[in-house]
Amino acid sequence: MEIEIIAIYCWCDFIFKYLRVREDIRSEMSNAEVITTAIVAVRFFSGNFENTRRFLNGHGYIPNMLSKSRFNRRLHALGLELVIDVQNVIGELFKATHPDQEYAIDSFPMPVCENIRIFHSKIYRHEKYRGYQASKKRYFYGLKVHMLVTVDGRPVEFLLTPGSCADVTAFKTFHLDLPQGAVVYGDKAYTDYEEEDLLADAAGIELKPQRRNNAKRRFDGCMEYIINQKRKMVETVFSGIARLFPKHIHAVTSKGFELKVALFACAASFSYLIPTTN
Repeated sequence: MEIEIIAIYCWCDFIFKYLRVREDIRSEMSNAEVITTAIVAVRFFSGNFENTRRFLNGHGYIPNMLSKSRFNRRLHALGLELVIDVQNVIGELFKATHPDQEYAIDSFPMPVCENIRIFHSKIYRHEKYRGYQASKKRYFYGLKVHMLVTVDGRPVEFLLTPGSCADVTAFKTFHLDLPQGAVVYGDKAYTDYEEEDLLADAAGIELKPQRRNNAKRRFDGCMEYIINQKRKMVETVFSGIARLFPKHIHAVTSKGFELKVALFACAASFSYLIPTTN
């Protein structure tokens, strides 16, 4: 665990310098220390910032630890966008070290509460946050986490949408800054012939979703078999990523909930960057 904490800090410090994030010289904690505390919290303490603060301060990892309220203010000041920027930098590294250029895209729900408590939810109050999880045939209330990953599971890019957002709609908002000749595998929800043609013509990227039985464009038998095999690998990968998320994320505001979800998504990338210790 000690090696992992040190490695997380080193990566955060390097990425912030690469992004040229401004540092206030009056700050007792650096930006890298703030984000390190947040990443350690979601990796080892189920997102509990208070327990993480006490642990890192008590064991001398961060001697100038801020108080609970000041830490939360600093973290929120850095914000969701910075966490996404950190993920994008890590994603660029994963793309550069992935010679096969095969990727997969999928989503999974991140409920803010159980269905029975929807009317009591104070974080979200709009119908657009009610989504449907087809694999489990149940509704949920909260966000969807959409992820683009390499076929071996390394997260490249992610975004958060309301639960009712269709996968193919979210797909169109991805940057998809992939090399020419890259292949992106998806499930049946990503079928959009116009988008497939646009990606192929403009960027040289092949989108290969599984086809429905009544699809107008069908792949040949060999390609359908390859896509199905790739999707099985991807489903295993996404199941592993989803297990990194807790069943419930404690948050008081919608911004706090979204920030924690983004931190959990970003922490999935750190698990591939740092050595694992027992």
